[in-house]
Amino acid sequence: MIKVTLLEHTPNPERVVAMAARLCYSPSGAEELKEKMSDEQIEKLVKKLAEMGHASTFEHVSFTFGIEGISRVLTHQLVRHRLASYSQQSQRYVAAHDFEYIVPPSIAEKPEAKAKFEELMKTIREAYDEFTELGVPKEDARYVLANATETKIVVTMNARSLMHFFNLRCCNRAQWEIRALAYKMLAEVKKVAPLLFKNAGASCVQTGACPEGNMTCGKFNEMIRMREE
Repeated sequence: MIKVTLLEHTPNPERVVAMAARLCYSPSGAEELKEKMSDEQIEKLVKKLAEMGHASTFEHVSFTFGIEGISRVLTHQLVRHRLASYSQQSQRYVAAHDFEYIVPPSIAEKPEAKAKFEELMKTIREAYDEFTELGVPKEDARYVLANATETKIVVTMNARSLMHFFNLRCCNRAQWEIRALAYKMLAEVKKVAPLLFKNAGASCVQTGACPEGNMTCGKFNEMIRMREE
């Protein structure tokens, strides 16, 4: 079960974004603008920034997540988003005896496949234990561990990087596990910055068109409804 906790974020993120944008066209200083802007002005400006695609101002605010209950398959995809900071639980220093693992739904729903999968995980656990008992260091014993092995990671992204992440990973064509993570992360940031992330999600819900061409999922209306929820 994926667990996402928003550990920290830039205080008053929407005010910071609006202040940064207003500074570009004002003789006033940043601190003065930050204090003087009303909530109504902030809402109007943030909405305008999103419509204009003036996303550089979104880079001034960041969000840090604690993520658990995910597989190494997911984190291999996650770290491809390079404009971010990552701190992942080390298999070199943290022993993996009795490691937890993630079972894909397509396997879990088939009794025979699930039984084989679990038997394989048992075999891997035993092999890992045997290697470490023979004196093989954890950094080498980990070579037998499965991609399904559960891991934990701390992730920090600015709002612009998060928008791009949601564009790609909230898409129906994204791999199921990272898509589930993306929606949980989106739900968390909407709690603290609803204006910034009001229209965040798969690319189609922002632009009104699917960028996948002939490989589209064909569920545009469903995606719009999900965004409204």
